[in-house]
Amino acid sequence: MSIGRHVSSAALVTLCAAAGCVSQGEFDKLQSEKNQEISSLQSSRSGLEQQVGNLENQRASLEKQKDSLTKEKDSLTQQVAELEAQRARLQASEKQVEARYDKLRADLSDEVKKGQLQIRELEGKLTVDVAEQLFFDSGRATLKDTGKQVLQKVADSLKSYEDKAIRIVGHTDNVPISGGLQKVFPSNWELSAARATTVVRFLQDNGIPPERLVATGRAEYAPVAPNDSAEGRQKNRRIEITLIDKGLVQ
Repeated sequence: MSIGRHVSSAALVTLCAAAGCVSQGEFDKLQSEKNQEISSLQSSRSGLEQQVGNLENQRASLEKQKDSLTKEKDSLTQQVAELEAQRARLQASEKQVEARYDKLRADLSDEVKKGQLQIRELEGKLTVDVAEQLFFDSGRATLKDTGKQVLQKVADSLKSYEDKAIRIVGHTDNVPISGGLQKVFPSNWELSAARATTVVRFLQDNGIPPERLVATGRAEYAPVAPNDSAEGRQKNRRIEITLIDKGLVQ
């Protein structure tokens, strides 16, 4: 029942009272009841209007949440796409490293079979390990003829990797330099650095640009085997030739 109809009823009661249909007391009672009904309906209408307002606010809030979630979804979709692209690049890089490893191993297969050197791959870096006795006499840093032959093949194989730098690291065992050799190499630091530099100079003389080369001596401080046996000390006396990213040189 609408408020308008209640007002009409109140007007009718008023007319009846004026015409003598009801007493004044009954009229007042009826009018009071109608006024209460009107007040109650007005209160209900206000409550409904408030509910409508609350629902409108909730809808606006949900719309904002929807927009926020849509943006977050778009951002996550973009991140997933970027991660997929990174994974694809890493896979391509891994395949490239594997292909290079196979090529280098094929180029130096005879030397590997003879046990003159080893080739290994770790964390995307290719390393050629050469036993010290192949390159140098004990306590010396002058390249032997046998070493030159092998190193020439290594140089020829590494020339094509123009996007890589070449790091040469000299290693020794923990036996101190003794006798007259101390005048030339006071410690294994000097000996290991001199041997690395000798290899670098040979590679440079055989066509590898010097800006791609890095020489480092580690003395006895990066062993690959215990130094408590002749076999272990022999493993530690070595030259490492590693292909690395040019950025690492900087």
